[in-house]
Amino acid sequence: MQPANSSILDALSYIEGLRVDKQVLAAMARWPDVPDVFGWLSLTRQGKWRLHPNADALAHLARDSGPLPGEPITSHTILNFINKNYEGDAQGRWYFQNGPQRVFVRLDAAPHILHTVTDTQGTLGLHTHNGLNAAHVHEWLLADDGSLYARTDQGPGIVNGRDLEAVLTLLTTKDDTNMLDLLAHTPDATGPFVITQGFHGDTHPAKTILRRCPATDIATILGFQHNPQP
Repeated sequence: MQPANSSILDALSYIEGLRVDKQVLAAMARWPDVPDVFGWLSLTRQGKWRLHPNADALAHLARDSGPLPGEPITSHTILNFINKNYEGDAQGRWYFQNGPQRVFVRLDAAPHILHTVTDTQGTLGLHTHNGLNAAHVHEWLLADDGSLYARTDQGPGIVNGRDLEAVLTLLTTKDDTNMLDLLAHTPDATGPFVITQGFHGDTHPAKTILRRCPATDIATILGFQHNPQP
């Protein structure tokens, strides 16, 4: 069995030269009983994967300082492999399924980073950082730091900063006021607000709730862990 502190690097090096398909998964299955690992991988607020070769992604918890940035992953093969094998468990910990091994991820913002996308018909929708279609939003949360979070059919997510204005413009209340205008004219409005029209890609009748809350409560409300522990 390969040691836990080297298996992820060896596996990522191995798949660099292969197609991301069943051959990769079969090859990685040669390493049975590989333990789960923590501190090797993080997801930034911009939806970028970062590798921590020294397993120090959670080091800031011990020394009460900011999180270490890690190193960018530039290989499209590796990025595609991580994106296709990313999911959460019942405890709200999100991980990359590395063959038989789970590589748990430090989340700098949320499990998914949400971007607006426009299809060939000009319809605007939401996609996650790993390319999934967030076709339905069950709830919107506007944090006191100005960030907009959503409970989607793909899991919890935060709207990417560059897309925030577009999303708030699309979210319309029952009096036909979009959230961007409402917040501009009544910034202290507490809500909750009934959203009668969502983004154009929502495949369900749009009638969700947007509420305001402290940023420190987001992870608890949406049920995810920023810093997953063994």
